[in-house]
Amino acid sequence: MPLLDAQPALLVLVDGTTFRGWSFGAPGTTIGEVVFNTGITGYQEVLTDPSYCGQIVLFTYPELGNTGINPEDEESEHPQVRGAIARNICARPSNWRSTQSLPDYLKQHNIPAIYGIDTRALTRKIREFGAMNGGISTEILDPSELLAKVKAAPSMAGLNLVKNVTTRQIYEWSEPTNPVWEFKLVEKTDESFTVVALDFGVKKNILRRLASYGCRVIVVPADTPAEEILKYNPDGIFLSNGPGDPAANIEGIETTKALLKAEKPVFGICMGHQILGLSLGGDTYKLKFGHRGLNQPAGLTGKIEITSQNHSFAIDPDTIPDADVEITHLNLNDRTVAGLRHKSLPMFSVQYHPEASPGPHDADYLFEQFVQSMRENRQATAV
Repeated sequence: MPLLDAQPALLVLVDGTTFRGWSFGAPGTTIGEVVFNTGITGYQEVLTDPSYCGQIVLFTYPELGNTGINPEDEESEHPQVRGAIARNICARPSNWRSTQSLPDYLKQHNIPAIYGIDTRALTRKIREFGAMNGGISTEILDPSELLAKVKAAPSMAGLNLVKNVTTRQIYEWSEPTNPVWEFKLVEKTDESFTVVALDFGVKKNILRRLASYGCRVIVVPADTPAEEILKYNPDGIFLSNGPGDPAANIEGIETTKALLKAEKPVFGICMGHQILGLSLGGDTYKLKFGHRGLNQPAGLTGKIEITSQNHSFAIDPDTIPDADVEITHLNLNDRTVAGLRHKSLPMFSVQYHPEASPGPHDADYLFEQFVQSMRENRQATAV
């Protein structure tokens, strides 16, 4: 049954596949790459994750909106997705933190969304043929007319979307993880490490985890030159997650190459992992439908982490310079590269989210590893 005020809505994929349903977002038309997320929880974090910029997210969990919306769970200041797709929608959420319903939230931020379609069939379609562009509309209900607009949209490959989500000004972040939700007691010391975070589309909870581990975090725009970053005399460099094709982020790659010459500790997550790999001489390629979910196993030598992942691209293992770089993790579902480490310099990265919002906390130790790397580097340079 549609919501009381729901408008008819149309979803058309670039191959002409059509789904008719009902709107649970803003009226209008949106075009983007249709991808699916298999998480059972965390729809608000997904909607506000800058890594989803340019995409329409299909949620495989059968009902969305049960816990409403609250300010604490936002990964950025507003939704970053182009649109959303769901099977069923809960219009009256039940949660003590909820301040708004999901439909009202999407309407407020002008995000079109469709529900009431066969999301299982759509997911199977994407798994078989790959992620592809699609469009959602409440105003264009003729499939051929909407298809023409979808076909005119650029593909994700070759698209630099970092400029759409990076901060416009430098700022300092000091807020740690809320003690109410803290899952691991971090030992407090008098040490303080300055970390410059290169913002390709950073999630708030990454910054919170860095702050929880005692880091003074300075967040800079993605186009900040390396010499400006090094003026802060950082103990470490953090390369954040972000949207689009990493190989198209030429500025980020060139900046990272210049930063590597300073031989300071570097930690990269998701796009930051890809940028580090590209800066060290590797190549990236687009996955068929990507990894987006909360239960992706990653490991290499008998120790497995269950991880939260969200990415469309991966590093080509055949292009990694073996003399300098080693693979530390593989995605155990498809054996794609999930972690790298430089053999002689304090630099490492992972193709998943150790801050895990939402998701498991198996990989939180990586923040501690980054801090230890900065501690050892400080001691070594002090000698």
